[in-house]
Amino acid sequence: MPRYFFRIRNGRYSGASEHGVELADRNAAWQELTRSCADMIGGICRKLGQNTQWELELLDERKQPVFRICLVADSLDDNSKPTVKKRQPYAERSEETKAASRRKPTQRV
Repeated sequence: MPRYFFRIRNGRYSGASEHGVELADRNAAWQELTRSCADMIGGICRKLGQNTQWELELLDERKQPVFRICLVADSLDDNSKPTVKKRQPYAERSEETKAASRRKPTQRV
């Protein structure tokens, strides 16, 4: 069975487990990742600072990421920059922007 490892990233901190867990396949690996994240998320949210990001990754035997779950905390006031650029919902866009997004791209010669 393949062996998987967890890695947590929080700001400048990043640490991977040295003891892997054997799981039957990718589906079992995803289930384990989501179960583990659910167990931790309450405590993480209580300690998460503004404009920060927390990640839980599942790595394969070569320590390459297979899955990642991210929690992003952005302050949306004018004095701070969000960590992740978000697209404005379609319903909130101006009519000009909506019309531009429906147009076919022009071909340049």
